[in-house]
Amino acid sequence: MADFSLTTLFVVPVGQTSLPSSVSTQNLTAGQFGIFLNDYTAATNVTIANAPYFYIAQGRTNTYLQGSKRSDKIAGCVDGGACRSNVTEWYKVSGCPTPVNQVTDVTDFTVKCGDIITLTLRAHSSYIDTLYFNGFTRSVTVQAPCCDCGGDPCENTDVPALIDELIFKLELRAPGNNPDNISFSTFYQFQRIGNDANAILRISGKPLTKYGQPCDVAAFPFEYDRMYFRTFVYSGPATTADFIVADKCNIVATAEITQRASYPTGTSEEIAQLEKNYYSYQAGYLKHLYRMVGYNENFESWVNSGTTYNTYYIKFNEYDKSAYQWGDYIMEDSMVIIAAPNAAVSGISAAIEVVLEAALGTVLDDNACITTTSTTTTVWPTTSSTSTLIP
Repeated sequence: MADFSLTTLFVVPVGQTSLPSSVSTQNLTAGQFGIFLNDYTAATNVTIANAPYFYIAQGRTNTYLQGSKRSDKIAGCVDGGACRSNVTEWYKVSGCPTPVNQVTDVTDFTVKCGDIITLTLRAHSSYIDTLYFNGFTRSVTVQAPCCDCGGDPCENTDVPALIDELIFKLELRAPGNNPDNISFSTFYQFQRIGNDANAILRISGKPLTKYGQPCDVAAFPFEYDRMYFRTFVYSGPATTADFIVADKCNIVATAEITQRASYPTGTSEEIAQLEKNYYSYQAGYLKHLYRMVGYNENFESWVNSGTTYNTYYIKFNEYDKSAYQWGDYIMEDSMVIIAAPNAAVSGISAAIEVVLEAALGTVLDDNACITTTSTTTTVWPTTSSTSTLIP
């Protein structure tokens, strides 16, 4: 759903470790970030709780025809009583620079000796789906190992041996002499866990290649891809229908997602892209980003490469309701995004939270970092499970 909020982004410089306490918005130095009361004096966690409203502000480098960059009026209400709060959303997204990859466990094989079974993997990502119809879909077909049970017929096959056969097929090179042919090993790695009938085939997605970032300021280059995949194990050989349908017939094993793939959050590349996205909302003039650097005199970037940022979101309506002009159009509210270096780099995130929570109440973190898995370990711990179709 489209967001029609008028958005202002504030990126706190890495060198700033505390909020200003004795300056007004007009005295902010280039890049200096602060929170200010309705009389433009610096706010503290004590004074902001009783203020009718407050501002978020930051000093500019280019001050020609421009004052400090400033938000509209934000009114809080922390005690739940009668107050004039105009805030509709207030949350935080913790920076998690390292994404995790999907892990799927295939278990509960119900295969008899000599059965023909097929394993189909269907991978999706932003760029994979531009290359392949319905994702990168490929299958391997094996025959379950024969049983040596004397005169008694065996109902179930040797599961570890069956998994080893599947892994052998999955790790083969793609057919043909073209070096650009894509094999399973391009996107996955495989492992057998256990040596009995309860053995597991563990399939893990590999990290995707990080795409090049062009120098063109108007190219809007940031995009982080995320690969997820679906796994089907069914009896019989692969058919042309496997490309289209969900392979729901004759399933002979359970594929359970034990870890979902995630996106990184708060990376310097992401915040730098936000600076471009919201540039026109916060420049007094020359609002367009031109490809010739000399025309972008108003554009300022306070992002430090390699830094992880926590982001704070405050969405709010107009403080003075009489300022609304009612008509046949969508009413526009405002949003402030504050990107502050995380606590591992600077104490500024904690300082911002203390003041804003005094005005708006406890902030809810909309993100949880997953740090329990690695693509280089021999066993990936289980972090979650799901039975939904789309990972």
